Formats: sequence, C-alpha cells, structure tokens
Amino acid sequence: MVVSLPMALDFERSDIGLPPGSLVYVGDRHPEEMALLMIGYDPVSSWARTAETVDELLQYRNSSGITWINVNGLKDSSAISRLAEVYKIHPLTIEDILNTEHRPKVEEFDDYLYITLKEISNPNEDALAFDQISLVLTGNTVITFQEIAGDSFDGIRRRILNNVGRVRRLGADYLAYALIDAVVDRYFIALDVLGATVEDFEERAVDDKDTAFISDLQTAKQKLHHARRAIWPLRESLSVLLRAESDFISQDLAPFLKDLQDNVIQAAETVESYREAISGIMEVHLSAASNRLNKVMKVLTIISTIFIPLTFIVGVYGMNFVHMPELSSVYGYPIVWGIMILVALGMVVFFKRRNWL
Repeated sequence: MVVSLPMALDFERSDIGLPPGSLVYVGDRHPEEMALLMIGYDPVSSWARTAETVDELLQYRNSSGITWINVNGLKDSSAISRLAEVYKIHPLTIEDILNTEHRPKVEEFDDYLYITLKEISNPNEDALAFDQISLVLTGNTVITFQEIAGDSFDGIRRRILNNVGRVRRLGADYLAYALIDAVVDRYFIALDVLGATVEDFEERAVDDKDTAFISDLQTAKQKLHHARRAIWPLRESLSVLLRAESDFISQDLAPFLKDLQDNVIQAAETVESYREAISGIMEVHLSAASNRLNKVMKVLTIISTIFIPLTFIVGVYGMNFVHMPELSSVYGYPIVWGIMILVALGMVVFFKRRNWL
C-alpha cells in the first residue's frame, strides 16, 4: 500500500515499515475539510494511521511510545472539541486554537503545554501566506493543529518514519521542538524571497519611469510588517519557555531551545534590516525625485531670469509715447534687438561662470 501524506509525499510500506490496514491520507482535500493523521514511534519502530473522524483515530491512542496527532483544518469545531475532551484541553485553549488571529504565545496548564505560532510561506513571489499552527504537548503526546494544510512538517514525518536523526530516540518535548524548528526554518525561505525583492527595489529606486515603484514598495513594507508580527512574539515566547521550569520540557532540551531562539532572533533581525532597507530605499527614491524636480525648476528659473530684463526692455518700448527719442530712429528696432541679445548672452555667460548652468 502507498500512504500519501500531504503535499504529495509518498512513502512505500517497505520504506517506513507501515503495518497492514493503514488508511490513505488524502493530500488534495478541500482546504475547509479536516484531515487527521496519527504517527506513533519508539526507538525500534514507527507507524502511521489516518482517519476521517477523531473517534476512529483515538482507538490507537494507547499505543506505547510517542504519539503525534496532526489536525489539518479547523472548520470542524466539534471534532476538535472531542479531541480536547479526550486529552483534557481547556476550553480557553480551544478558543485560541480556533481563533487564528492570535499572536504567538506559550501557556502552561496543569495537564499540557500550549504553544501557538505563525507559519510563513510564499505560495508565489507576489504574496506571503500567514497560517496559524497550534501545538499541545501533553505527556507522551504532541497534538498539532494547522489552519491550512502545508508541508512544514513533511521533513519531520520522513525522519520519524524512516528513522533518520534523533527524533525517535528522544521524548515528546523534542518532537515539539522539532516541529517548531521546521516552521522557523521556513521563515528564512520566505525572508530570502523578500530579500530578493528588496534588492530589486534598490535598482528601481532611481528609475523615474517606474510608475509602479511606490505601490510595490508599500506592498513589500506591509509584508514585512506582517512578518514582524509573526516572528517577534515567538522570540519572546521562547524566552519565557527557556526561563520557565516546565514539567513538560526536560533540561536536556535547553540547548536545542536556545539554538531555536537564536534562529528566531536572526529571523527577527533580518526582518528589521529589511524594514530599514525599505525606509532607506524610499528616502533614496524621494531624494532622486526631488533632485529631478530641482533640475527642472533650475532650468525654468534661469529661463525666467533671462527674460526678466528682456521683458523690461520690451515693456518700455511698448508704452507708445509720442516723444520717445528712439521711436523715430531708423536703426532703433535692430538696436533694441541687439541690446536684448547681448543682455541674454551676457546673463548666460554669467550663469556659466557661477556654475549655475
């Protein structure tokens, strides 16, 4: 049998040692449909089960070793409530899971540790997607709730089912760490896309023919704002988790959490550097536009200045007084023209000597 995990990741039974009777996990569900997956493992073996209902899945909950339940989709609140009833998850936590606008945080209850964070993905170069992931760590069980099915956890599934790395040798708290670390790793992929966009803006900043520059820059600024809201609170949450003496986190996990916190800090600092770069690019663009405007104003001012004395001369000889001496002169007209030309040339020479032209 082939078990089809999310995002078309297929594993043969020979690759993962999946026992007979495994259900098929449908990876192309409608986003609003709920998909349930349970993975169990110990240092010796691992297994995976999928189900359509919570009760169908829970028949495997008493298996020995570590159990990971992944819930894709949050529309079926009754199913989530049933899962919460079995694992004694507080109603306030359920409200936080279903409310996808929460900022990342860590809360410890009597029976479990609750962590929520934001997943950042880039489905295309023009947009970033921000999805909420909630994680409940209770005993030897980790429950994850994904707002939208994604591929952040596919690497963890492969490592568990193929016995790669240290996941199978350590406890449920390490699994929780590995899941959060997988989400954080995707931050850098999304930030690399934003970094390329920022570099592109640096080249576009002085292009006066780029009419879409301001709107595109504003869009990038909004993306960075949303990324900052997703990353910075997680840094604070991990700091709380490191300082707290939680019964759900072993002391052996502290170095891993510290490394995870360093990665989040690096991602947060990257966001801040991009925000500063965006502000600097905006200043460069405005300065370039101001310089172009100043050049235009300079040319117009010089032209106006040259015509001021010419306008005066023409105004004097346009008064039509009868007894103006130059009016009856045969050479008056060419003389006036000569004077105006000399005045104009003289002013141009004067401006050039002053380096105004």
